[in-house]
Amino acid sequence: MHPHEDPERLASYADVLAGELPGDWTTTDHPSDDKDDLAELTDRIWDLDLVAAALAEQPLRQAAVLSRPDGAQLVVLDRPGEREGFLIAAVAPRDLPDEAYRGVREPHGIALSDEPFLGAEQVAGDLLARYESALEQVRRNAAASIELSGPHRVVLTWQADGSLAAAPVGTMARDVLAAHGFVADAQTGIYRLSGDDTTVQARSVRAIGLRLNAHGIALALQHPSGRIAPTATAPPAPATPRALATRTR
Repeated sequence: MHPHEDPERLASYADVLAGELPGDWTTTDHPSDDKDDLAELTDRIWDLDLVAAALAEQPLRQAAVLSRPDGAQLVVLDRPGEREGFLIAAVAPRDLPDEAYRGVREPHGIALSDEPFLGAEQVAGDLLARYESALEQVRRNAAASIELSGPHRVVLTWQADGSLAAAPVGTMARDVLAAHGFVADAQTGIYRLSGDDTTVQARSVRAIGLRLNAHGIALALQHPSGRIAPTATAPPAPATPRALATRTR
């Protein structure tokens, strides 16, 4: 292992960096034996420039993820070869559909100095502002693609990856969705249910329909064609999900 691939060095740098950035950031280390996590993280790195080129040269062997309570994430990784310093890139939210990223410029990553205090200045003065702007755009795009629900009807909107999304109104609807596998995005208020297992997805939708109906709330499905089904007890089979590619949007 080269000195610049020392996991303790990377973790220590990320810890200091997190403490110097504006806001409340925590760090999570991903050592070389976290192969599944590293593969998933690679897919979500939001870059088409410096960091993408580095990953093409050398797959991700270790990383440190900086996370903020609002869901923002940055990843710190080693520079390939014998070069000093680190690379840092934005991480794309996992709960937003690919369509939301169309037309949004990637907040390309940057190279960081070996000095974490200087590195924090580089991130705060450059990457962080571009990342937050891009995040706002994709979240706005995602919200615009979801059929609005009302107090007496919850609308589930199909996404291209086979997942379902909803913008529920009222505590009752939100609680029912959350109890049956929907995960909320803190920034948009959109609830999503994965389509990875269509059997589980169908069962969840049936259960949601029964519980909402008991409270006088109807359930509807927004199909890709734009037609609204008046009621729903089980979702039709979703479109075959596209194979995941490295998240160089």
